[in-house]
Amino acid sequence: MNAIVALCHFCELHGPRTLFCTEVLHSPLPQGAGSGDISGQNEQAEEEEGGIQMSSRIRSHSPAEGASADSSSPGPKKSDMCEASGCRSLAGGHPGYVSHDKETSIKYVSHQHPNHPQLFSIVRQACVRSLSCEVCPGREGPIFFGDEQHGFVFSHTFFIKDSLARGFQRWYSIITIMMDRIYLINSWPFLLGKIRGIIDELQGKALKVFEAEQFGCPQRAQRMNTAFTPFLHQRNGNAARSLTSLTNDENLWACLHTSFAWLLKACGSRLTEKLLEGAPTEDTLVQMEKLADLKEESEGWDGSEEEEKPSSQPDVVEGQELSKSSPETSLVPDCNSWNVAHRRLSVFRSLRHMRQVLGASAFRMLAWHVLMGNQVIWKARDRDLVQSAFDVLRTMLPIGCVRIIPYSDQYEEAYRCNFLGLSPHVQIPPHILSSEFAVLVEVRAATRSSLYPTLFDDEQSLNKYEFVVTSGSPVAADRVGPTILNKIEAALTNQNLSVDVVDQCLVCLKEEWMNKVKVLFKFTKVDSRPKEDTQKLLSILGAAEEDNVKLLKFWMTGLSKTYKSHLMSTVRSPTSSESRN
Repeated sequence: MNAIVALCHFCELHGPRTLFCTEVLHSPLPQGAGSGDISGQNEQAEEEEGGIQMSSRIRSHSPAEGASADSSSPGPKKSDMCEASGCRSLAGGHPGYVSHDKETSIKYVSHQHPNHPQLFSIVRQACVRSLSCEVCPGREGPIFFGDEQHGFVFSHTFFIKDSLARGFQRWYSIITIMMDRIYLINSWPFLLGKIRGIIDELQGKALKVFEAEQFGCPQRAQRMNTAFTPFLHQRNGNAARSLTSLTNDENLWACLHTSFAWLLKACGSRLTEKLLEGAPTEDTLVQMEKLADLKEESEGWDGSEEEEKPSSQPDVVEGQELSKSSPETSLVPDCNSWNVAHRRLSVFRSLRHMRQVLGASAFRMLAWHVLMGNQVIWKARDRDLVQSAFDVLRTMLPIGCVRIIPYSDQYEEAYRCNFLGLSPHVQIPPHILSSEFAVLVEVRAATRSSLYPTLFDDEQSLNKYEFVVTSGSPVAADRVGPTILNKIEAALTNQNLSVDVVDQCLVCLKEEWMNKVKVLFKFTKVDSRPKEDTQKLLSILGAAEEDNVKLLKFWMTGLSKTYKSHLMSTVRSPTSSESRN
């Protein structure tokens, strides 16, 4: 965790002062830092937090030179320091402490003050605020303050018993400073519990010393019997004692270094970033609906004892593909195609592969018809080839817009499927061949003069085929086309993008345009706005061109039933009608 933990003290002579701080170093130590261990022992601490076991292995107490408070350091001047080390933690010339975390190669360095001037200023300001204006009621407890410029601070103020101090106690605080406000707020419960434990240990040690001193020489009675002296004279003669004296612990600073270093490591380990899924996409909703429909159908088949009559037409469901090789229709998805998936991948592997095989102009014509919702017909002997082509082309459409009959012995109307695979001998009606709402891809055996060069070292290369793409409405080369088609082609031609990256681009592009479809659906179908307003909306959406409008209307058929019913039930309300009027 990129933070600084510091112990601060309110001195009666000099005001708030920083006694001890621990910071995190991700880079090598400054020149002159020592590497020898004083104790040579490993400190291990384990903590159960939120069901997650965390451990910190820290090699502690390595001296770090440059940590002493000399005249060249950014700390306060020697003339400002209290006598008897009241404002000093480490003695002059003390090298400080360094702990090495071998797991992350991070060093935790403890000094009286940070060596960096900017960090010193930040810690100094946080110290002053924690012991002056930023205090909770009762002057003892946790509080949060800060800003973007000087960092955010978690501060816990507390009192330490001192038989020689005014009121028999002195004021301290432990502060945690970092620039990430959200992270620090989320760490509040953890920091509060662990810092409270450190404070309780300090207060417990100091209370034992205080009770022993009071038992030997009660200060309250002695003060009451002493003649009155001016306040200033008494204050100048009563310098603050060091914290090691108040707790009678010579290893206090080494222990605090270990506690602060573990606190920084444990607090940084307990919170991790997690990618949160947002609202389900339209493809996810459609898939869930189709799975539910299939489950209901299967339950109906299991509970029915009557024999079902064979149907002469294949039932095609959005996002599913049903094979038809005879007049009787199989209502079960073609499982054989999945068994040869490894073979189909060697036929058409991706949109980029298909574009290289068909050519740029032929691929653009085919992709245009796919995006517009026109019927795409493939005639070939190789079923795996046709299936691989449909698997690649369907990635450009939302699942709800996909209706596939992968292979059939007779022509099927466009309302039943927009992807149709046919055997070579099937006759296609002449009006379909001349229609502008259909495109035909014929796969023929390539002659020797028209053999394709081998583009990929596949087990089943495509150099033995010739692909002829025809349509009653060919797409002109200079036609602008839908915006999403131009973006898809730009991604496919960019060789710096891998196939996986292109797939993610397709997902993002589909989501972008499905959001526009949702807005248009609500605007036209639910709110029933006039055509003038609809045209203005299309201009705002950047989809006022003819091809973009056709694409949006086709993709509107791919919206999930869940989304449509939700809009119909919630948007049409008296409140919305009154506000519109």
